[in-house]
Amino acid sequence: VERTQIYGSKPTIDSREGRLLEEKWMLPLPGSKQQVIWENNFRMPPGGQSLTLVLVGFVDDVPYLATSPAGCIAYNHWGRPNPPYVFFRHDGKGWKRIPLVEFPMQLKEANVVVGRPKPPNRSGVLTVATVQEDNRLLEPHHRVIVREPIKVAQTVDCEELIYYKEAWIMPNDPIARGLLDRKSKSNNTK
Repeated sequence: VERTQIYGSKPTIDSREGRLLEEKWMLPLPGSKQQVIWENNFRMPPGGQSLTLVLVGFVDDVPYLATSPAGCIAYNHWGRPNPPYVFFRHDGKGWKRIPLVEFPMQLKEANVVVGRPKPPNRSGVLTVATVQEDNRLLEPHHRVIVREPIKVAQTVDCEELIYYKEAWIMPNDPIARGLLDRKSKSNNTK
């Protein structure tokens, strides 16, 4: 598997590195010279996917991915899944989201560096031991796929939000809805 990442400006003044903007994974299909590509960007949804790849696997030569929403907006965009994953299967034409029950049981452990690799591991081939070492400080559900609802930061601390007129707001917030309705009406009359 080959991974490329594109970085942008530093997210805060005291940051040493730019933030991850986009990544591309090229997955060779078993027994073939073909490959499938997983592309992801970290723009705020709905304009971006904002998913962190956790696991890549093949079952009967069919590619599968386990990802985790990157942040509360992405968690809400992807339907507040608990456990906090978004699963995909490649159907020969493209990646299709699938429910947890369709994700193969034998795909269990993170087998890619989750997030941004440590500086010495940003190029070249990474061994299984290197991937495990880079992932060792992650929360347990990012190292091993959990198949039951869990209480972690996303599932407990991310308040429920909905996308309404190009903004993320709380579902029962009449003030925010009113402001957005007025803004929308004002923009339509210009």
